[in-house]
Amino acid sequence: MAPAVLHALVREGRAPRLLDVRTPGEFRTVHIPGSYNVPLATLREHRAELLSHLDEEVVLVCRSGARAAQAEKALAEAGLPNLRVLEGGMNAWEAAGGPANRGAERWDMERQVRLVAGSIVLVTGLVGVFVPGAHLVGTAIGAGLTYAALSNSCAMGVLLSKLPYNRGPRTDIRTVIAELRSTP
Repeated sequence: MAPAVLHALVREGRAPRLLDVRTPGEFRTVHIPGSYNVPLATLREHRAELLSHLDEEVVLVCRSGARAAQAEKALAEAGLPNLRVLEGGMNAWEAAGGPANRGAERWDMERQVRLVAGSIVLVTGLVGVFVPGAHLVGTAIGAGLTYAALSNSCAMGVLLSKLPYNRGPRTDIRTVIAELRSTP
């Protein structure tokens, strides 16, 4: 779904259910008002429980659209038919001027991955001058980043998402389901 279309639906009071599949830390930084935070891993684990509470149209949101597409696949496989992905994610939503609730600013996952990967390559390149073979660690990181781009997944991002900085309070699926039940 294009950000402009969703924005129009929100303005008209006809907004679909919005499930934001980013980490709680990313969600706390910025999210669309009225959206529910169900991180991708939680959604995959509890998709059967969510199904009975998502009978209307659902729009899945993440930073750029990649994780939302994975969530769409997981929910579709579980039998949920009315799924859409917010094209371009929160990046496109904000660029289109959509309303957003903001919290404390923090680095997004992509920036963290670039910092960690770049630092490892830099350090192992410098250490490689003195320690033969150390540069191969940087080569392995490069191979991992190449695979991440080709597969549209990122093992380093998954690992970084588990850090306390990114986790924030754990999403309790019972609380999300209770909120879904109580919201018309």
